Amino acid sequence: MASTDPRALRKHVPVPGDGLDAARMPGHWLLARLGKRVLRPGGVELTRWMLDALGVDPQDRVVELAAGLGATARLTLTRRPAAYTAVDRDPAAVATLSSLASPGPTKVRAVRSDAADTRLPDGDATVVYGEAMLTMQPDPAKRRVIREARRLLNDSTGRYAIHELCLLPDGLDPALVERITADLQDAIHVGARPLTPGGWSELLAAEGFTVTAQRTAPMALLEPRRLIDDEGLIPALRIAGRALRDPVALRRVLHMRRVFRRHNAHLGAISLLAVPTPSHA
Repeated sequence: MASTDPRALRKHVPVPGDGLDAARMPGHWLLARLGKRVLRPGGVELTRWMLDALGVDPQDRVVELAAGLGATARLTLTRRPAAYTAVDRDPAAVATLSSLASPGPTKVRAVRSDAADTRLPDGDATVVYGEAMLTMQPDPAKRRVIREARRLLNDSTGRYAIHELCLLPDGLDPALVERITADLQDAIHVGARPLTPGGWSELLAAEGFTVTAQRTAPMALLEPRRLIDDEGLIPALRIAGRALRDPVALRRVLHMRRVFRRHNAHLGAISLLAVPTPSHA
């Protein structure tokens, strides 16, 4: 049986971004290179809420879009779904995900594909979810991914969930939205475009979903307490130690944290649960 120990996986499988300049690589890849495994804006707590809301059980066929390094996959597999398919376009991520072992009879596979064009069968999944990936896309690309999730889902039992950055509150001044977005893009070197809670709900509705549950959480990805809660004390200390030994990486991490703190009043994490809207054409 393949090991699910992240330390063992790291010895054999490169993380996304290995070999890239720390000054230029996307922020989530930099954090992964430092050893951070939980890269979701609301942390493990919001991910657990999402999985509880989805109600993943042994009858479900689950597809995770942009599955990354498998932190959520491991949580999903403890629920023993009938099947779990990880989709990611990064070969290092797919290699890591392919090494996952199920604790039960779950059929596990990882495919290298784009979240907007998975090439998986129509209507074969009962659960589809994605985390921390729609935020990074412009609006047309967001819509393509959500449309693909709708295509993958079984009409009668399908559930879809997302876990993303959000802007607070609804009705935020557009000039402030632009300033926050520009600061985020400068810090994480990715074209982050978060939406307000209402904006996320409207986007899902436009692509054939009805939101049935929603929860927000603080955006505290790089705060010490969240780091320990998400990673554990010893791994958190290792991450800090690696950053301290790499001046370029440390500057990037501190810059990201300053931006998150600067906009703390208007930055959050959100998870939404949705089901296919029966009347949607």
